[in-house]
Amino acid sequence: MLRFILLQVTDRSSMDTNQAVNTIREKLFALKDEKYAAFSASLVPNVERERFIGVRTPQLRALAKELCGTEEARLFTAALPHYYQEENCLHGFLAERIKDEGELYAALDAFLPHVTNWAVCDLISPALFKKRSASLMPKIDEWLKSGDVYAVRFGLGMLMAHYLDAPYFTEEVLGRAAGVTSDEYYLKMMVAWLFATALAKQYDAALPYIKNRRLDAWTHNKAIQKAIESRRVTDGHKAELRTLKIK
Repeated sequence: MLRFILLQVTDRSSMDTNQAVNTIREKLFALKDEKYAAFSASLVPNVERERFIGVRTPQLRALAKELCGTEEARLFTAALPHYYQEENCLHGFLAERIKDEGELYAALDAFLPHVTNWAVCDLISPALFKKRSASLMPKIDEWLKSGDVYAVRFGLGMLMAHYLDAPYFTEEVLGRAAGVTSDEYYLKMMVAWLFATALAKQYDAALPYIKNRRLDAWTHNKAIQKAIESRRVTDGHKAELRTLKIK
């Protein structure tokens, strides 16, 4: 049975925060769908089933739009860590709506250490990043070097989303991604996903990383697999990639 966990007020100074969190939890539970909660939990096996309420993404986005800029949202996002998966998703959707660059970076740096799964990590897509300001790449470098699994994954995701297309692409983007070495499954998978996307968008630049085996064997083969599965990669390129698998 899914439980509504009520935060207890322990002192006067924490009362407003607890009230904000509890109010938002009430809003989330009003939208719950038990079947969808079970489905969502099946996709994120490292998070306990009891932490899923079962709120669909469009509903979470609509709630973030409703709460954005309110004192309630400010108090909620400061109350880390969150308990429920949907609280983390809502936090991510609130963060991506921030329009001030410095405020956005601060919000992400506060939140990313508390992200525990790929589903929350990958949903965060700040509109502000589409401007690709001069400070974005240095910030991505910070995330890539942070040593935190989901901060690194987020940095890789931002590289993939914003720097694989002309005129923003340079080979240094691939060098940054190849420089991420880890035994963590969710990092290896993201590197593979980035290179598969690069093979679709920047084949001539990405191919040497495959030919020269710049990635570990698992990531190398997974990148090839995903590229071959992609409709954006030509049949000729797929044929060449099949010959480059590490056996």
